[in-house]
Amino acid sequence: MKEMIKVALDAMGGDHAPGEIVKGAVDAVNERKDMKVFLVGKASRIHEELKKYQYSDQQIEVVNAEEEISCDESPVEAIRKKKDSSMVVAMKMVKDQTADAFVSAGSSGAVLVGGQFIVGRIKGIKRAPLGTVMPTAKGVMLLIDAGANMDAKPEYLLQFAQMGSIYMEDVIGIKSPKVALVNVGLEEAKGNQLVKNTAPLLKECKTINYTGSIEARNIPYGDADVVVCDAFAGNVILKLEEGLSGVLVSQIKEGMMSTLRSKIGALLVKPALKKTLKKFDASEYGGAPLLGLNGLVVKIHGSATAKETKNALIQCITFTKQKINERIKEEILKKEEA
Repeated sequence: MKEMIKVALDAMGGDHAPGEIVKGAVDAVNERKDMKVFLVGKASRIHEELKKYQYSDQQIEVVNAEEEISCDESPVEAIRKKKDSSMVVAMKMVKDQTADAFVSAGSSGAVLVGGQFIVGRIKGIKRAPLGTVMPTAKGVMLLIDAGANMDAKPEYLLQFAQMGSIYMEDVIGIKSPKVALVNVGLEEAKGNQLVKNTAPLLKECKTINYTGSIEARNIPYGDADVVVCDAFAGNVILKLEEGLSGVLVSQIKEGMMSTLRSKIGALLVKPALKKTLKKFDASEYGGAPLLGLNGLVVKIHGSATAKETKNALIQCITFTKQKINERIKEEILKKEEA
């Protein structure tokens, strides 16, 4: 019998909850027989959605939680006061090891706060960064930190690089991933004080394949597999990429529909174009893991559909089976003992 990876899914988080979230869970267990999903939230609403589908009742279980955390609430206050919220109940399942992982499309701030204070950081980890897998011309890369720590120190970025390397090698399958530090130029003399103080630490680290600085314009070309920065720069890069991708897709579609000739051409290139654009669909890559915690916490977009939810759940299987947390613990312990 296959080992069952257990995931606590916040069924009430996100713009399309619980409908799309529940559908994503059903799609995931119908595709993978080695996972069990706990749908956490208002049981009556979840059961109403589940009636629409066929699935193994051995792989989906509903856990009731009557409260919800909205995006306009203070994350700290919400996590502290709403003990019966779907997010808090689900995260406590990870803390208590009832579940291996937690996935949510809910409030980003609450996920970050809950991850730090409920699930807790691995001993030796100074800060837990958000790692987002993004498409490039050569495949994918990991942007870390993509939104968790707006103010960072050099030693934080060093750990981000170490954790990001482990993730890309063991989860994505890239051997000896290239690590680069976001900068405004390639020369070592350039950059702010954070970058100048971080570069020597990355260069001296023997457990990562550090290749130097990377400018933002080179990130989409796939010049690095792990792109390291503080969360302020990372979130700007992430949001710009998402916006630009949306604009380009919209403009391409508009151009193809502008004349009769272009419409005929569109029919000819549609299969190839569809395949290419799929590579730049964020929902294909699952969610963004909050690395360095005692359990797996994954944030998906607030607008997540069933497809993104399903992919994030399946991503949890790989993360757990590859024992990423154990690898991170070993790496940090090795660094402390050196």
